Amino acid sequence: MATAVKKTISLPADLAKEVEGLAREEGKSLSGVIQEALRTILKERWKKDFYAVQGFWSRKAEEKGILTEQDLENLLRK
Repeated sequence: MATAVKKTISLPADLAKEVEGLAREEGKSLSGVIQEALRTILKERWKKDFYAVQGFWSRKAEEKGILTEQDLENLLRK
């Protein structure tokens, strides 16, 4: 199991109240709710980065006339 690192954060009062209510509703700790939110943000950022890289290489392949998997296989066999 990973070792937890304690950090102190500041939240506006209205956000803190909302997050505390969410934690109660979901039966989680405040820390658990914040962790889940941060993981969601990171996942979305990674997904955005992945799609950007995928788009870049898709454009490069298209420029070379590689439109299908068969096109790619034919190029790799050369």
